[in-house]
Amino acid sequence: MTAPKPPAECQTKDDVRAEIDRVDQALLTLFAERHRYVTRMAQIKTDPHEAYDPVRIEAIIAKVRDRSLGLDLDEDQAELVWRTLIDWNINYEKGIIAARRRS
Repeated sequence: MTAPKPPAECQTKDDVRAEIDRVDQALLTLFAERHRYVTRMAQIKTDPHEAYDPVRIEAIIAKVRDRSLGLDLDEDQAELVWRTLIDWNINYEKGIIAARRRS
């Protein structure tokens, strides 16, 4: 396995695509890890309404926006990604909790 190439060292589209593929794989691995924690949280919660916590959501978004600035990443783009992820997780948690309560 070769060492990651910084963007400035990528000379071709194939170089850039290979690095994006590498980063995408790392992101998927992290999303899978995060998903396991979300699943565990759904197992701990007892009411589907617990899945939606607007105060917690806004605290997370503020943190993401702040951290994005430090990484030279557009904070609006990062917020959009995190809000989408959070919305999906809320629905996922609600489904698990509701299904468990029906059993």
